[in-house]
Amino acid sequence: MNKTQIARLEGFVLKEAEKFFLRQGFTPLYPPKIVRASGACENINTLFEISVDDNHQWFNRNAYLSQTGQLYLEAMVPSLKKVYCVGPSFRAEPKIDNRHLTEFTMLEIEFAGDFEDLLKYIESLVYYLTQKVSQCPTAEDKFGLSQDNLFRLTQCPAKFKRFTYDQAIKKLQQLGEDIEWGNDISSQREKLLVATVDNQPFFITHYPDPMHEDGQNIEVEKFFNMLPSKDKPGRVLSADLILPFGGESVGAAARVHILDELINRLQNSKMFKRLEAKGGDLTDFEWYINQIKNNGAVPHAGCGFGMSRVMQYLSGQTDITQAVTFPTNKGNII
Repeated sequence: MNKTQIARLEGFVLKEAEKFFLRQGFTPLYPPKIVRASGACENINTLFEISVDDNHQWFNRNAYLSQTGQLYLEAMVPSLKKVYCVGPSFRAEPKIDNRHLTEFTMLEIEFAGDFEDLLKYIESLVYYLTQKVSQCPTAEDKFGLSQDNLFRLTQCPAKFKRFTYDQAIKKLQQLGEDIEWGNDISSQREKLLVATVDNQPFFITHYPDPMHEDGQNIEVEKFFNMLPSKDKPGRVLSADLILPFGGESVGAAARVHILDELINRLQNSKMFKRLEAKGGDLTDFEWYINQIKNNGAVPHAGCGFGMSRVMQYLSGQTDITQAVTFPTNKGNII
């Protein structure tokens, strides 16, 4: 694939992804890109802090480049029911490798619904994209995709296999891996699991709940407002989608919507402890808390698609910098 072909495929995929959610009745939103710490993912230490002439208090508080629009989308779910956004996510990622970028495109959805609905949306979009790309009559010339790659996409199932986190750990142990419950699952181990499902996409679900006694000292780290599972105590209704080539490409969960529980989980999260170490406090989330107080909340769920890794899967690229038009990492800024 040359740069022109990558650009065509990237534009095609993002356009089709938006069309998919528009047809499902989602409303597009445009969250801010200069934000409080409420625009952070779980690892708040990877925020890019904003200053003007060395003044970090230009907004009379610390401000950052956004990593996620999740809470902004969540705030609008009670009134709009189904919402999505597409935009850049900025992360101070120190690794210079074939998996990480400091800026990448994220497609995020939030909607009034449950965990099963969420997994269906995820697998339906990925399946839809494989079919749109593989059925494009000019895909070889237009996108630079080989016949073998296009055939691979036609084999994508409409329903994806699932491992719970516990099952994934057990499977890896059976494969001879020295891994313990509570460990994070590395990209190399993701590849081992991909091979057990015929090199097709699959979910890892029901991660340990960091608020439960079993999950307090685990390596695995997820966002603070994941909904605890009623059927599996000590686990949350969360999922990662693992794609061939791309690895972990979608993070998803049903969300806590009861305000007192939400605040408790936030204040007791690793994320909040890191925020306090940076001089932040609950006022970083004040607007979100007030939104719920004033407008209420409903049971809802959502996810974020790392579209650069989705692009890796669709194009069969092992190197993320070869899957997007303008890759940026710590070693490359243009």
